[in-house]
Parts: sequence; C-alpha cells; structure tokens
Amino acid sequence: MTDESYIWATGKRKCAIAQVRLFPGDGGITIDGKPYEEVFSRLEHRRMIESPLLVTDTRGKFHVTVKVEGGGVNGQAEAIRHGIARALVKENELFKPVLRKEGLLTRDARIKERKKYGLKRARKAPQYTKR
Repeated sequence: MTDESYIWATGKRKCAIAQVRLFPGDGGITIDGKPYEEVFSRLEHRRMIESPLLVTDTRGKFHVTVKVEGGGVNGQAEAIRHGIARALVKENELFKPVLRKEGLLTRDARIKERKKYGLKRARKAPQYTKR
C-alpha cells in the first residue's frame, strides 16, 4: 500500500461520476455519508457495487467511502463499481487481470445521444404525411 492513509479513484458511467476512497478497515461501504443499503434499495445495485470486492476477495479488508454525482440510480451504481475496481488496481497490481476478465475496469462509454433539430428525439422523426 502507498504511504497515504487511503487510495482513491474515479469511476464513470453515463452522466454519473463517483469519487471512491479505500481505507484499510472493517469492510463497510458509505455513499455520501450514508450506508449504501440506505442509498441503493435494490439488491441488484448492491451486488453490483460489491462485485469488485467479491471478485478480488477483499470484502472485509477495506472501508469504502464514495461521493457520487449526476446520472440515475443505475448509472451511479455502475460508476461506483468502476471506481472501486480502479482503486483496487491502484492498491494491488495483481488484481488487474482478475478485474479485467470480469469486465470491471472497462469504462462503459455509452452515453445518451443528443437530440437533432427537426426530430422529436435523437432519431425519432415526426410522422410523415403525404397529403
């Protein structure tokens, strides 16, 4: 581990940005000052956030604190997962192949396409009338 008291990384997904800090500790996850069970009620999102820790078998070794902004609930959960995975690689380079294999280090670059003029949405055109 480095000489600092924590390891940090940034995770991104859609419009969500998560600043993650890993502290050596009990294994709790805190998001914006609240326990993550309070912020993410769906079990699917909780599992998503825990997945980098479970894959690397570091579940009880780090206390994770997160500041997350933007996006929706799903985007925020995926941004947190991405940030935790990046921070774990900073902590131990040996985690990189395991996390890479699970696809946790790849930044999912799919974002919302912008609306074009003359259209209702990004690609939906108004109904065509012949007469």
